[in-house]
Amino acid sequence: MKTLKYIIVFVCFFSSLSARADLYDRFFMAVRLDDARAVETLLARGFDPNTPNERGEPPLVTALRDGHLAVAEVLWKHPELKVDQPNVQNETPLMMASLRGHGAWVKRLIDRGAAVNRSGWSPLLYAASGGDPRIVRMLLAAGADLKARNPAGSTALIMAARFGSDEVVMALLEAGADPRETNPGGQDAAAAARWAGREQLADRLQAWGTRR
Repeated sequence: MKTLKYIIVFVCFFSSLSARADLYDRFFMAVRLDDARAVETLLARGFDPNTPNERGEPPLVTALRDGHLAVAEVLWKHPELKVDQPNVQNETPLMMASLRGHGAWVKRLIDRGAAVNRSGWSPLLYAASGGDPRIVRMLLAAGADLKARNPAGSTALIMAARFGSDEVVMALLEAGADPRETNPGGQDAAAAARWAGREQLADRLQAWGTRR
């Protein structure tokens, strides 16, 4: 009789594990497909909205990185959502929204308490690599550190000179970013722009630096 009881417990235990694994797979498939209805259904069944995927990435980070805003909206409404939960690379939802140009989401995340400043990479450094100057201004208005540097020692302005739009570069300059600051390799913003083949921008940055 005891043996039968143990068998039943064993079967129930592994059936439960299998069911949870199935739920996990279905949930992240729905996130990848931007299937908001499926995500909503699985959350209603008790799936934790903060569960990381197999790469250690929370669902909200994935959704904002991939532009799956319908899923992001469903996640946002869940009362247990952690809006500042990072992935294994220490990237937060605010960083992803800043990089991808989701201005409305940047505002929502800031309003809900997402950290504007972080050690290493920060939301402003991510925004500097994008194309939307409004996001740069939004982060600065919320207290983002204009002098923050990435792990390699580059400022937001140097990042913008390499990868961002001209409008983002100007937004940073108008906010007080110093084009003469260099990274540990001795590269300033003008040199970064030339490295990226942006000669006209480099000339403007060099001229801006002589005004100071």
